[in-house]
Amino acid sequence: MTHTERIAELTATFNASMARFLSRLDGATPEQLTRTPDDGGWSAAQVAWHVGVINDAFAGLIDGSASNARPAPEGFAETPWSEIAEKVPEKLVAPERFHPPAVVTSAEGLEKVRASQQRIVEALAGLDPERAKLTVRSTIGTPINLYQVGTWAATHVARHNAQVKRLLGV
Repeated sequence: MTHTERIAELTATFNASMARFLSRLDGATPEQLTRTPDDGGWSAAQVAWHVGVINDAFAGLIDGSASNARPAPEGFAETPWSEIAEKVPEKLVAPERFHPPAVVTSAEGLEKVRASQQRIVEALAGLDPERAKLTVRSTIGTPINLYQVGTWAATHVARHNAQVKRLLGV
């Protein structure tokens, strides 16, 4: 697959994941979006805010505004995403800096996540083949290239779409 084809595929997959997520959020009332679970945890609006912040972080890795990406380690071979995904724990606690504020309105959550979608799309569009070879560490510690960060972004959205589905009871 060429670089151009891979970017197109990553962008389409990410946008499709975001479309499902936003459709679920848009189908809920502000009250549903801001209701927190009785047993604790984030509201759907807080989840949307979190997804927006993570998307922004992923975009920063891809476009270079975050300086975490490094040349691939010696002997790097791209691990298939399915192998990485099966090792991610079902319950994963995000680092504190990615936790939402105690109160996030439905408008704030939706605004944050919508703006972040555009940032990822722009970052992917600007990713050149040489930069795409740089690597970062995945959640499970496996080095991944910047193409795979695009995949990670789409799967992160999908993971939280399932969470929001449970929160909204749909």
